[in-house]
Amino acid sequence: MLASQRRSRIADLVEQTGAVRVSDLVAELGVSDMTIRRDIDQLADQGLLERVHGGAVAVSTPTSEEPGFRAKSTLMTAQKRAIGEAAAALVEPGSSIGISAGTTTYELARAVRAVPDITVVTNSVPVAQLLHESGTPGQTVVLTGGIRTPSDALVGPVAVAALRSLHVDLLFLGAHGVDAAAGLTTPNLVEAETNRALVACARRTCVLVDHSKFGVIGLSTFLDLDQVDVLVTDDELSQRARATVADLVDTLVVARDHGRTERREGSA
Repeated sequence: MLASQRRSRIADLVEQTGAVRVSDLVAELGVSDMTIRRDIDQLADQGLLERVHGGAVAVSTPTSEEPGFRAKSTLMTAQKRAIGEAAAALVEPGSSIGISAGTTTYELARAVRAVPDITVVTNSVPVAQLLHESGTPGQTVVLTGGIRTPSDALVGPVAVAALRSLHVDLLFLGAHGVDAAAGLTTPNLVEAETNRALVACARRTCVLVDHSKFGVIGLSTFLDLDQVDVLVTDDELSQRARATVADLVDTLVVARDHGRTERREGSA
């Protein structure tokens, strides 16, 4: 078993049971006590669990807690980059796209910087700045107004009013959490309203979320999973979670390093 597969299994067990012991993991995974402790340290550093004496427990996060853009940008960097690059393959020259705020959608923006003749509607200050600085010929960036959140999103009545008059071919949408029952959620009520306005102005919606977002539930739901056209995630998402998601969304894309992807058509 590869180290990444072992850590994914540990994270899944913590998510399912709420807590795990080092001794039990040693017996189940067939590796040393030291290896398990290193795995737990790495998962804790990524914010996927909390270290405790003799094992690990699930992270207890208030549903209304909203991390800042800079803090989130240091987490799951390789996974977010792979997701962004896989999603960028959906963007065609001459199209109009929406990009919501978030660090994973920022990687999508980085990947589409060189695509010419596209119009980008976004409520993300970092995304707008990145694309503005790229200077790609024919690329137009429309930044909504609004109140700035800790995640550098522009939200509120001004943003919603702007979005009501716009229409895009494809929306790339991030989320604080993903759950089969709760759907896509955010801890910010006003951002949830703005995300709904983004969805309403798009013909199709593509959700970009790394595996650590699954099972996380924020304060407010802004989209049900069965309303998602395409969901792009990384290859550390468990097979069980993949099957659940594939049954709800139209298309599930699993991004791997070096541009490889796994595409699964859902039954939704």
